[in-house]
Amino acid sequence: MGQVISGDGTAIAYERVGSGPAVILVDGALGHRALYGQRALAEALRPHLTAITYDRRGRGESADTPPYAPEREIEDLAALIGAAGPAGLYGVSSGAVLALRAAAALGPARVPRLVLYEPPLDAPDDDEAQDAYARYVERVDRALRAGRRDEALELFLGDMLPPEEIAALRGTPEWPAMEAVAHTLAYDNAVLGDGTVPLAIARAVTVPTLVLVGGASPPFKRAAADALVAAMPRAESRVLSGETTMASPEILAPVLAAFLGGRAEERARG
Repeated sequence: MGQVISGDGTAIAYERVGSGPAVILVDGALGHRALYGQRALAEALRPHLTAITYDRRGRGESADTPPYAPEREIEDLAALIGAAGPAGLYGVSSGAVLALRAAAALGPARVPRLVLYEPPLDAPDDDEAQDAYARYVERVDRALRAGRRDEALELFLGDMLPPEEIAALRGTPEWPAMEAVAHTLAYDNAVLGDGTVPLAIARAVTVPTLVLVGGASPPFKRAAADALVAAMPRAESRVLSGETTMASPEILAPVLAAFLGGRAEERARG
């Protein structure tokens, strides 16, 4: 395991496997290397790329330094790139939005390529969805301020799982592991902003970008992907048939390797 020190002094834990062009894998809400993280995807990428997994601040073996702001997480990625050299970014769910923000802020010299998997965003003109998201954010913030991490978790999981599955999950070892990082739900909410596609940020990202959606995911995921592709200068989209937000590493790895590695090798030969 390695460690980098971010701009505000926060220690960020990471590990790398493989060789070749580098990609940093950015987790979504609650995820870190020991919980819903992307070590399996990194292993699948090992023959093709240098895959870097890390614990976002406040999770796993990484430290945390208040107050939080999305810019601090962009600084964390900048520190990782400082250690690894220029790196593509692959972000999943809210991690995709963080990766998008980082690509816009850090520029193409540091982030030459970008892959976004199912950023959980709504269309900018969907006022009803925006209001619903604002209510969700307020409820999560209220629960966290009161120290009710279990309630914040239930609010987050409520959009994905029926109540009986959440109740069953409470009795597993995963529940206390999720509670330990539940405070970072507020971090992801801050990254998502108002919950709609950030058009100005998207337009500022000029590097080749691939936006992925699972074919079995809800339709709004495809709508968000389409809005991003329409706004971004060099973006394309692809649907992974039969996949959901928890996409199979065996399906993802060849797609990422071709986009982040193979084409870069072709450019080098040219």
